[in-house]
Amino acid sequence: MSGSAPSPATEVYLDGIGKTFHAGRPDEVRALRTVTLRIEPGEYVSIEGPSGGGKTTLLNVVGLLERPSAGRVFWNRTSAEGLSERARARLRLTGVGFIFQRFFLIPTLTARENVEMPMRALGRPAAERRSRADELLGLVGLSGRAGAYPHQLSGGEEQRVAVARALANRPGLLLADEPTGELDRANTDSVLDLLDQAHRTTGASIVVVTHNPLVAARARRHLAIEDGQLVRDSASE
Repeated sequence: MSGSAPSPATEVYLDGIGKTFHAGRPDEVRALRTVTLRIEPGEYVSIEGPSGGGKTTLLNVVGLLERPSAGRVFWNRTSAEGLSERARARLRLTGVGFIFQRFFLIPTLTARENVEMPMRALGRPAAERRSRADELLGLVGLSGRAGAYPHQLSGGEEQRVAVARALANRPGLLLADEPTGELDRANTDSVLDLLDQAHRTTGASIVVVTHNPLVAARARRHLAIEDGQLVRDSASE
């Protein structure tokens, strides 16, 4: 994606990660069970598996949204274990771009303003935010829709805005949780092309959780997780 400096790709290492939820019940739910995994800088990885198997929990641990119950997370060879919540939030803001199935655009903001939000959180000047947002909306094919609100956009357009927003702070890691789950085939292909382009031109590491084999096929490495355990890693087969 021209016009932006390539981001330093992020390396993530999970060492014996476990995650347990109590979910308001006396019995525990073990979402992850001793997962050890390294995501190399610049890798494009898919995570597949049945619903409830731990895919989203694993993605949230990688992206520092969840703290593990056991094990350690290393970002670029630095342990995230002792980071405060404020420090983790700052690292997410500067280092991670999140793309979700349901878009999560702010309905009272225009497409441009939604893309500006991560930059606003970093205190970027208004002119810089606007310029970067317009650049990214152009790159995702929405130059003419910058002033539109989410309810005025199609699902495919909303997800393209979400991709632009994820790229706003030039992160070294893109995490996508079922990014095409609400889209038809044409819009799925369009969003996947954008992710391919982002990977190729920024060098960011990409991790995608998906049930869709068309989405998984775009990745270079394929993981599968069942019952909280890593059961397949195509890079080691």
